[in-house]
Amino acid sequence: MYFFSFHLLSLVLDYVLQATTRISSIKPVSISMQTKSFPSLRMQPRRFQVSCAAKPETVDKVISIVRKQLALPAESPVTGESKFAALGADSLDTVEIVMSLEEAFGITVEEENAQTIATVADAAEVIEKLVAENGC
Repeated sequence: MYFFSFHLLSLVLDYVLQATTRISSIKPVSISMQTKSFPSLRMQPRRFQVSCAAKPETVDKVISIVRKQLALPAESPVTGESKFAALGADSLDTVEIVMSLEEAFGITVEEENAQTIATVADAAEVIEKLVAENGC
């Protein structure tokens, strides 16, 4: 019985030793990305930047509504990438912003779409999608 346990332990340790040797001999590999064009995705050093696919005039109108709703001063920087939370909006403010956008653009934003809106660009993209669907 002890011989069997010792033999089994010896086999397990030998297997672990071989596996460790194989893992430590793995060489690092780098993969270069071929240049492909993705219009809404631009690669920058160490991060990706997603650009807004919405029209600039839609983004500008959303910015205006957000500024008004949050009572932001004119010198306060607001861009397409601005997150509502970073601008000081809480969940109630976000709901009020969505309601103002619905009124301004003559659309209805369903709850699942409203939950995806975190930035000015998100709002502008949802608006343009809904306006296109409604044929306005």
